[in-house]
Amino acid sequence: MNHETAISKAKDIADRVLAPAARPNDKEGRFSTQAVEALGEAGLLGLTLPTELGGEGLGLRTFATITGILAEADASVAMVYLMHQCATASIAAARRTAAIEQILKEIAAGKHLSTLAFSEAGSRSHFWAPISRARRNGQGVLITAKKSWVTSAGCAQSYVVSTLAPEGAGPTDSTLFAVPAGRSGLTVEGAWDGMGLRANASAPMNLQDCEISAELQLTEDGQGFPAMLNVVLPQFNLGSAAVSLGLCRAAVAATADHLRNARFEHLGLTLGESLPTLRAQLAEMQIDTDGLSARLDDLVAHLEQPRETTLLRVLESKAAAGDIAIAVTSTAMRVCGGSAFSKRLSIERLFRDAHAGAVMAPTGDVLKEFIGKAILGIPLF
Repeated sequence: MNHETAISKAKDIADRVLAPAARPNDKEGRFSTQAVEALGEAGLLGLTLPTELGGEGLGLRTFATITGILAEADASVAMVYLMHQCATASIAAARRTAAIEQILKEIAAGKHLSTLAFSEAGSRSHFWAPISRARRNGQGVLITAKKSWVTSAGCAQSYVVSTLAPEGAGPTDSTLFAVPAGRSGLTVEGAWDGMGLRANASAPMNLQDCEISAELQLTEDGQGFPAMLNVVLPQFNLGSAAVSLGLCRAAVAATADHLRNARFEHLGLTLGESLPTLRAQLAEMQIDTDGLSARLDDLVAHLEQPRETTLLRVLESKAAAGDIAIAVTSTAMRVCGGSAFSKRLSIERLFRDAHAGAVMAPTGDVLKEFIGKAILGIPLF
């Protein structure tokens, strides 16, 4: 599969599977197993895995484009896909034990959904600093942890879990593990009922004395932090920005459609024909959306060819994208007025989803703190 074929498949799934179900799934808070199955059958779950494992061997540019396409139809599914790809990258970066090799082959075959389980209530938006600590248990460890905001909780086949190493001395001395679904001691704590991204099953999970063998340890003891920052964060921030871009594009399209079709019957004119102020606001939405698209292209170029400014681009991308998505969808709500407020349009869902993405760790406030430190030459941690 090449880039163009992957994009074509993603567009077909977005149109055929995601778009018709987005509204009812959002209303019911229902995870789309149909979307995951369609992505698996199309070979898109194993998008970035090497071909020798059965993957497609495609890169971050294709990943970002597909994530944006999915988000235009349903940002909840796009977030599920983003988290899966980040988890897959973490697993693929590990040493190849038999257990890890099996997971990767199942992902490549489209039969395995994975996700990240990093955040904990005690460290909140500082996702890189788990409070939990693994305990030695023969050839493996026992993990007891309370994880929050686990996308695809109860729906994934595996979870990439962070916890402090048994001998870790500080908050960054963490280790990553692959925890299979159904493992004794692993439970989902209640249903997800958020304001936005309501269909991505982002529920809390508890691990109580979960026994994990050495075969499922993804990093060396204490090396989880470098993996989170060097493997996960760049791809997550890129994907998160792509979700924001998809939301912006959907908001522009829905707003333009409303302005073309809603009419002042007494004037015989559409809203778009009648009110230049609304046309100006639509123009601003388009300008912001195209600017975000250019920012994503720039970030991909920096990740493909790292340079001195790459870290700044990684940090800036999610922070800027979150603000832009909120601004664009907020303008769409205002331009479309009562039709948006009364939920007759998709714009109200896009507005809520944009706000959900902005509060997902690392939040915009945390990222801006890092950006300021980076500019001043102050260590980030």
